[in-house]
Amino acid sequence: MRVFFTGGAGKAGRHAIPHLVEQGHRVTNIDLVKLNHPNVPDLRVDLTDGHQVFNAMASPASGAELDEPPAPYDAVVHFAAIPSMFLTADSETYRVNVLSTFNILDAATKLGIRKIIIASSETTYGVCFAQGEIRPDYIPVDEEHPTVPQDSYAMSKVCNEATARSFQARTGFDIYALRINNVIEPHEYLGHAKAWRETPEVRRRNIFAYIDARDLGHMVDRCLRTDGLGYQVFNVSNDDSSVGMPSAEVIDRFYKGVPLKRPLGEHETFYSNAKAKRLLNYAPSHGWRDLP
Repeated sequence: MRVFFTGGAGKAGRHAIPHLVEQGHRVTNIDLVKLNHPNVPDLRVDLTDGHQVFNAMASPASGAELDEPPAPYDAVVHFAAIPSMFLTADSETYRVNVLSTFNILDAATKLGIRKIIIASSETTYGVCFAQGEIRPDYIPVDEEHPTVPQDSYAMSKVCNEATARSFQARTGFDIYALRINNVIEPHEYLGHAKAWRETPEVRRRNIFAYIDARDLGHMVDRCLRTDGLGYQVFNVSNDDSSVGMPSAEVIDRFYKGVPLKRPLGEHETFYSNAKAKRLLNYAPSHGWRDLP
């Protein structure tokens, strides 16, 4: 597929795009920063400007494409965003994330691009950036869990999901929102492993879960290859938790009294990825426990 990928130079995108290229997709990176991948054109686009978004999505991405018949994009993957709290003013985080997502969805649907994937977030469940401690309503957390966050970043993601659902209702296209857990790059494991084993409380706000950046690329590919699901929201995580202690001990220490929807395996994630496995054949294969 020919893929219009926003935010490809970011922490998630710089792993996802090479994986998509390896799987045979033709990808254009849309970002304010270059990815500098030899087989991926870079286009600098301000996504809060709807004119720029529409123009870039409707135009050739490089000179090499001028020697071929014009080819529209088959899919849009929208990962670009202000990626966290505490990076700029709350109002700016909300403005950029909401407006850019509207512009992407608006342009893609008007251009007839029938597969759109947007990055949502674990923060929508209201745990990560809450003032004080908020525990999930139940565990493991699945896509049916309420999304009532307190912070502008997560609010922007909840708003984006509602916007995506509205565009899907109008068009009938496939629009999938990925509630991505804490993205960890392979080189980061060595720095994290000691804390994850010895101080599990540092993972509380991430619901004791994570997603390996390489498996996130696999998740995007599975979304591109799976048609006909309409509007869907998917949790994205690895199969195991991000702490050394067994799940039963995590529950006893951090989640005592929180309803348990089903029994958990010894080190099973508290951030359920069962829906992605069932509908997309998602199969994560990396993890921090691979370390010696």
